[in-house]
Amino acid sequence: MGEVWRATDEVLGRAVAVKLLLGDRADASATARFRLEAQTAARLSHPHLVAVFDFGAWEDRFFLVMELVEGVSLGGLLDTERRLSPERVARMAGEAAAGLAAAHRQGVVHRDIKPGNLMLDAEGSVKIGDFGIAQFVDDPSAALTGTGQIVGTSLYLAPERALGRTAGAASDMYSLGCVIYQLLLGEPPFKSDTATGTLYQHVDAAPVPLRQRGVDVPAAFDAYLLGLLAKQPEERPGAQQVADWFRTDAWRGHPEPLPRHVPPSVPSASAPSPALTPASRAAAPSTTTYRLPQATGRRRAPASGRARPAARRGGAREAIRRRPRVASAVAGTAAFLAAVYLGMTLFAPDSSSAGTPDNGPGPSAGVESVRPPDSDQR
Repeated sequence: MGEVWRATDEVLGRAVAVKLLLGDRADASATARFRLEAQTAARLSHPHLVAVFDFGAWEDRFFLVMELVEGVSLGGLLDTERRLSPERVARMAGEAAAGLAAAHRQGVVHRDIKPGNLMLDAEGSVKIGDFGIAQFVDDPSAALTGTGQIVGTSLYLAPERALGRTAGAASDMYSLGCVIYQLLLGEPPFKSDTATGTLYQHVDAAPVPLRQRGVDVPAAFDAYLLGLLAKQPEERPGAQQVADWFRTDAWRGHPEPLPRHVPPSVPSASAPSPALTPASRAAAPSTTTYRLPQATGRRRAPASGRARPAARRGGAREAIRRRPRVASAVAGTAAFLAAVYLGMTLFAPDSSSAGTPDNGPGPSAGVESVRPPDSDQR
């Protein structure tokens, strides 16, 4: 796509990187398109993206002024270290995905994710460069590519791109999956003697799991990587999902810890008394007092017809409310018994004269006088 020069910003006095794009400058429409792409890339601000400071043209060639990353690309790292440990790759993958997520939220697709475009700064943090430039170079109006030419490296090109379709955010994720695969194994998932053969493999061939190729990687990591290499774009996870997944220990296959159980507290006006264990209940004195629960209203009697104690049915308040009714019942019973007793006394027959001779005058001697019965004694 171009050549990169180390330069000095004479206004701010800082070291920068200047990228001169290959090819002659085209017409006014290409110039406007390049300005748009450069402005879009300049608006992207993220710790894992190479910042764009300025753009322009020099001797009929477009150029970009970018942040100078003092470090090495992942391509150069692979030249010295054939394979990287899963711990290092997981950290790099999470940082690269976070940078892609920031760009995708702004509607910017990289279109050429490869080890050479992923830089490591002095602290070892990943920075992605050349955002928006691949899209500009691939634009037919820019006149920088031939008819039918696909911009991108065939080793990392998504299947839909190999079929000539428009690149999307999912295309970047596929390319990132190819880079991760290569960092762990030492070679990309698909490789042929010709670029055309490699493109056919991207479209038709299934990637071989890393564990089957002798890579000591957790099974969860291996399975997730195969998801990034899915043939259909809609089946791949998004950039933010990938960043969040690698940020945790999910790639190690460790389950997420369950939340600690906290027993529910019972609200009370006073401080709650400690719960009694079987041992404490055995050692507790017999004079221990227990607080009755607050009454929640009247309850029905049990189905067996046996009444429960007042404290169980309604608590102390319910027992207090029933005391006046019990006293009224006792008083009514006493009044009823008194009335019956009084009636029996008043209306009982006179038994004092039975068997006693009548000394008064009578119609004939020796004849006992008989009192007529009361009207209610029949």
